[in-house]
Amino acid sequence: MDKENVYYATGRRKSAIARTWLRPGKGIIMVNEKPVDDYFSVAAAKAMVVQPLILTNNLGSYDVMIRVLGGGINGQAGAIRHGITRALLQVDPDLRLALKKAGFITRDSRVKERKKYGQRGARARYQFSKR
Repeated sequence: MDKENVYYATGRRKSAIARTWLRPGKGIIMVNEKPVDDYFSVAAAKAMVVQPLILTNNLGSYDVMIRVLGGGINGQAGAIRHGITRALLQVDPDLRLALKKAGFITRDSRVKERKKYGQRGARARYQFSKR
């Protein structure tokens, strides 16, 4: 692999982490060594992955290789989107304004709240009985 034209970035969302490599090519997107269409069965997740490339008109310009682990379908798709966005910023810092306006640069820091002891869940309580 040619080291000069390879851009690496890490994207995160919920508990998913996506390591993303971007290099000039024909627009092939591989997730865990599978084509993106085979890896994601949900159409919304596939659409989320390619959003930064479509927004910056780079869909057919770069080959994207992704290693993603942890989380579920939506978390992984969000992590990949974040990773691709960060890699595109390394390619061309002028894309920052458009990507920032779309909200792709900011890491979505919302994670699942932990369950507390003596309760059914994070916020749900057992029913209180006065008598």
